[in-house]
Amino acid sequence: MKSLATLRAVSAPALAFVAGFMHAWAIASPLGGQPVWWLQLMALTLLVILLDRCRSATAAAWLGSLFATCSIGGSVWWLYISLHVYGGLSSAMAGLSVLGLSGFLAVYYALAGAVFCRLRPRGPAFRSCLFAAVWLAADLLRATLLTGFPWGVGGYAHIDGPFSALAPWVGVYGIGAAAAFVSALLAAVLVRPAQICGAWQPLLVVVLVVVALGRSHEAQDLERAPAVSVTLLQANIAQEQKFESATGVRDALEWYATQLMAASTALVVAPETAIPLLPDQLPAGYLEKLRSHFATGQRAALIGIPMGRIVEGYTNSVVGLGPGADEYRYDKHHLVPFGEFVPPLFRWFTRMIKIPLGDFESGAVGQSSFQWSGNRFAPNICYEDLFGEELAARFRDKAYAPTVLVNVSNIAWFGNTVAIDQHLQISRMRAREFERPMLRATNTGATAVIDRFGRVTDLLPRHTRGALVAQVQGSKLITAYAWWLSRLGLWPFWVLVAAVLTVAGRASRE
Repeated sequence: MKSLATLRAVSAPALAFVAGFMHAWAIASPLGGQPVWWLQLMALTLLVILLDRCRSATAAAWLGSLFATCSIGGSVWWLYISLHVYGGLSSAMAGLSVLGLSGFLAVYYALAGAVFCRLRPRGPAFRSCLFAAVWLAADLLRATLLTGFPWGVGGYAHIDGPFSALAPWVGVYGIGAAAAFVSALLAAVLVRPAQICGAWQPLLVVVLVVVALGRSHEAQDLERAPAVSVTLLQANIAQEQKFESATGVRDALEWYATQLMAASTALVVAPETAIPLLPDQLPAGYLEKLRSHFATGQRAALIGIPMGRIVEGYTNSVVGLGPGADEYRYDKHHLVPFGEFVPPLFRWFTRMIKIPLGDFESGAVGQSSFQWSGNRFAPNICYEDLFGEELAARFRDKAYAPTVLVNVSNIAWFGNTVAIDQHLQISRMRAREFERPMLRATNTGATAVIDRFGRVTDLLPRHTRGALVAQVQGSKLITAYAWWLSRLGLWPFWVLVAAVLTVAGRASRE
């Protein structure tokens, strides 16, 4: 008996370790970059089984933390490249930084494991509700506290799976909660086969709800915006050269200017910091030449460029050029900690890394869209598309809601890694949630056109130079998720979590 207990004590952390990496790989498989929805369910099911065997909340917190550290670290390991290769940190310091970030974010899931162990009821249905609630709470805390960093939450694994039908109703966090609920039901059946009678009914309800919501949404009349031709540019400028005046800067200025003025489509989009200099640092007449080119005719451009001045403050921006007196401008709102702004008490860390332009000003939430060719194009910059609750602010008034989403990015900081695939899945989920096509113009990939169902219709090979020419069909339909998220934010999820925890707490005291 003693040896069996020892074996269990050793095997539980090992299984949590494996399950955590399974969860990371489910978001974008390292074997091809595609999401694997069933692998995410397997990973969570294994975690629930391990938590169910814990005899104390402390043990459950430890396993939840280990699982989440491996899951998060396995998702964002490529931060090591930006910190070590481009940021100049030693390999040890860069590795510890990634591990520290993963461990910090894992605290939310440690708390979820402890609460689940402390309050877990006996019935499989209610137990599954509790696990879904605590897992949802952990995802929400990760998404909101300290500017938030929900990269790699489990819901993204389901963009191609059956749960994707829930996206226009409850978004990625609702999908994650539904997956957690099903995983807990599967765990209950595997651990206690006699409970199958109490588990198949709620499982059937989930299946029927998913099918019904999917069909009801597909039955809605699509309000189309005019189709428009687009060109998406991808210069593939190496990150180590991007801000070097004699190489990357010169190359960017020449190539993008040529491509912007040569494009024959209605809209041409250049990625984040395609023009890598502030306006007063550019060669004389450079911007004026572009403005003059698009001031007449039937073509327009969205161009990534930092705006402002070093002394007065600057923004990571997208400028819209086209016929008309007013020039459009979008300023990035959700800035990247350390890369684009310095969190309080961390200037010592930023002095250790060598990333240029690291102290941007932030734009407002819900900025206006670029109106062109019968559509409203709503830019977002780099990982801003990770925060659907902020993008949703633009959907509050249907008359001004975007018809097409546009993401401009430069994730060359992270090399030719799975980060490119993960970011593509994030954009696909936003397209599915809001029923809007998404245009992605990036420096190294993935430059793509995504339709309103989250399907990639056109894609440039990563780490190549080229221009992607395609057609995009805008949409005016407001999804249920866009409607309530734009008005209530994430609060309905918190109300749901509080309700489940309240009932579970009362039941545990009886």
